[in-house]
Amino acid sequence: MGQFIKFCVVGVSNFFVSYVVYVGAIFLGFHWLAGSVLGFVISVLNSFYWNNKYVFKRGEGEKRFLWEALLKTYISYGCSGLILANLLLYLWNDILGIPELWGPVLNLVITTPINFVINKLWAFRVHKEE
Repeated sequence: MGQFIKFCVVGVSNFFVSYVVYVGAIFLGFHWLAGSVLGFVISVLNSFYWNNKYVFKRGEGEKRFLWEALLKTYISYGCSGLILANLLLYLWNDILGIPELWGPVLNLVITTPINFVINKLWAFRVHKEE
């Protein structure tokens, strides 16, 4: 449970990074999808750094291949945080008519638990040193 709370703390920082980029892009006249993708790319780097250092720390005798973990982080967030999040944004914004600035907030409830499980079990999995 403590690890999930740490993950949520990192997630809050990711949300703010992504949201600021998203709102900034909309303010500059970009489509919400472009803002979402740009926010995704930048916030995943933030997520990777803090999850690697703070949430999914390696124990003694464990190793992690950083480039592999980074690639898996982008893949996992790509599935849940980009594809699913943008499908949900389409639902919230274009079908249900919820204001564009509220969609990312609603997405948190759905994507955070999914991201935690994928990151814990796959992206940041450690290997025992041999």
